[in-house]
Amino acid sequence: MKLQHRLHSLPGKIILAVGLTLFCCVAAWAFMSIRFQREHSLQSVIESTDRLSDTTRLALHYAMLHNSRDDIRQIVRNTSRQRSVESVKIFDHSGIIQYSSTPSEEQTVVKNSAPACAPCHRAEPPLRTLDLTARSRLSTADDGIRRIHILTPIFNEASCSGPPCHAHSPDTRILGALDMTVSLATSDAASAKFERNTLGMAAFAFLSTSWIMILLVLGLVKEPLRRLIAGTRLLAAGKSIPLDRVDPDDEMGELVIALNQMGKDISTKQQELNAQRNLYRNFFNNVPCLITVVDRNFRILDYNDEFAEHFCPVVGEHCFKTWKGREKKCQNCPVEKTFQDGQSHSSEESGIHSDGSPAHWIVSTQPLRNEDGEIYAALEMCLNISARRELEKKLALSEKKYHDIFNHIPNPVFVLDAESLEIQDGNQAIFSVYGRHAEQLAGSSFLELFVHASPEELGRRLRMLEPIHQVQHQRDDGEIRSLDIMASPSLSDGRPVLLVITRDITTRLETEQQLIQASKMTTLGEMATGVAHELNQPLTVIQTIGGLMRRRVEKNAALEPELLRELYEGISHNVERATDIITHLREFGRKPGSSEMEAVDGNTVLQRAYAMFDRQLTAHGFETQWQLAPDLPQVMARANRLEQIFINLILNARDAVNSRREQEADAPSRIILSSSVNTGRVLFSIEDSGTGFPPAIASRLFEPFFTTKDVGKGTGLGLSISYSLMQSFGGTIEAANSTRPDMGARFTLVFPASALAPQGKPD
Repeated sequence: MKLQHRLHSLPGKIILAVGLTLFCCVAAWAFMSIRFQREHSLQSVIESTDRLSDTTRLALHYAMLHNSRDDIRQIVRNTSRQRSVESVKIFDHSGIIQYSSTPSEEQTVVKNSAPACAPCHRAEPPLRTLDLTARSRLSTADDGIRRIHILTPIFNEASCSGPPCHAHSPDTRILGALDMTVSLATSDAASAKFERNTLGMAAFAFLSTSWIMILLVLGLVKEPLRRLIAGTRLLAAGKSIPLDRVDPDDEMGELVIALNQMGKDISTKQQELNAQRNLYRNFFNNVPCLITVVDRNFRILDYNDEFAEHFCPVVGEHCFKTWKGREKKCQNCPVEKTFQDGQSHSSEESGIHSDGSPAHWIVSTQPLRNEDGEIYAALEMCLNISARRELEKKLALSEKKYHDIFNHIPNPVFVLDAESLEIQDGNQAIFSVYGRHAEQLAGSSFLELFVHASPEELGRRLRMLEPIHQVQHQRDDGEIRSLDIMASPSLSDGRPVLLVITRDITTRLETEQQLIQASKMTTLGEMATGVAHELNQPLTVIQTIGGLMRRRVEKNAALEPELLRELYEGISHNVERATDIITHLREFGRKPGSSEMEAVDGNTVLQRAYAMFDRQLTAHGFETQWQLAPDLPQVMARANRLEQIFINLILNARDAVNSRREQEADAPSRIILSSSVNTGRVLFSIEDSGTGFPPAIASRLFEPFFTTKDVGKGTGLGLSISYSLMQSFGGTIEAANSTRPDMGARFTLVFPASALAPQGKPD
């Protein structure tokens, strides 16, 4: 155990690591040195043997030229007497040993597969050239001595095939080979000595260096570490490590200084952590929600003050008992799910406060993990939503109330997308007007309901929130209904929408048409006197012509052609005049057909309307002043309806003048008819010299059945119908007392630029 402790200590680890490193380095150095020595020694022997073999071959050259066999044999034997040379053999190209340092080997045949012949004869045809490595071979005999064999080829030179030798054919390239065997005993002995010396030097270097290293580690590492460990205990006690026994300029001194600073920093951080712990504890206790910490057994480990205020918790008690008074855990428990999958879960729970009042919470859980990442507890946070639940109940009742109001509005109400005007929703009244429920219309464009109108223009007016009057929608059964439309902006699910209310005015328009027709009949009654005056003159002329012709006939007097032509033209002219009056009267009294508006010359319509009463007014002493603007732009209207408006206003002007004349005998009888263009608007004014009207009743002049005339002299519908007709043209009627002297009321028909005919709009 003591040895194991030392090996696990820092000095032991340093000594062991450095020692192993040193051992590996020294061993590698010794191994490489020995290996190099062996290879170098062997290579030196091979090269020296090769040089000796070449020298011998050159020495034999002259003797071979003269075929001096004794000289050749003597040279071979003398060479074998050299130190370390064991044998010398000369083979011819047939493998026969011609000369050998051992006489018994001469004239023996060596096979091509023998070690001496194999380097050249391993291929067919035999190799002619070999490098030194291929020509040398190493062998070890039974006595354990290694030997090197060098094979040197003897080439057929020109001097061998020519004079004076002529012993060999010029086509023979290799005449034979010289094989020399050299003993490596001396070389191996020198290498063995070198190896012993190298290993001894390596062992000495390793042991001496290791001992010095051990002393240094013990003195420079172990002792300072011992003092440093003792100093850390002082740091744990809140003190500093003394610097009197360390050198502040070396690494240990710097480490002591750093540790002292670290101790101060740790102390500061600990104070900050304590402050943060207290701060978070205050947060934990003071957050406006209920917080508990629950372990895997569903027992309460901790809780905050808010939870303690509403319940009577006990640490270690099951959470389900504290929360709900249950004896078993809740069926849908978010804490259990958090322990199972490590994720946050939430649910809505109900229970009872400690005072007995009902409680509702939104529960959210978070896992609490230890250093190993294991979940040891769950944080359960509960937001009290009891008050919100009460508000939701009230809101649901309020929504039901307003939903009932929405569905019981008698007029259809559409909810449209503000951009596309697509129908999103609607109330129940839609079915009564359109024959389809809002669900059936949802997803379709509101503009598809319009008939006889421009969808683009109506869509623009809806987006501009402009009221749209008297447009037509088609029911599911094909019936056309007349409607007034109003739009207002709103929001639905955070997106802009339009609330569009349509009011079915089909019945009202039919009633108005009946009232207008009744008003026409009344006006026709008023026009009867004027028509009688108008017809009286042509009838009188015709009667006079008839009397003249009767007298001529009674006297049997002849009628001259010239006179007869004049009488015919007089009758024809007055008949046409009477026909025009009757046609005008019939057109005025006829019910209107199409409701489409057309470009109308207002001056012409005004003149036609006045012409019906011209002779009547003149006969009663009325003065009429005309102030019509030339080249007046045309307006968009219906001619007979516009004429009815003018007639109503002319008759009102006549009645107002007559009423004043009854009160003032010398009152003027004047009517001013004018037209003009002002700031792009076309104006028609009818001004009388009556008594005017009090300002207090100005706002009621156009109300139905309101009249200032005596009982029996008016229905109160003329101005109301005229105002309604002007609105259908896109214009209006303005009433005011005249600013001219001795004049009464002035009624002005105003056609804005939007109500002018395209070709009649002023520049």
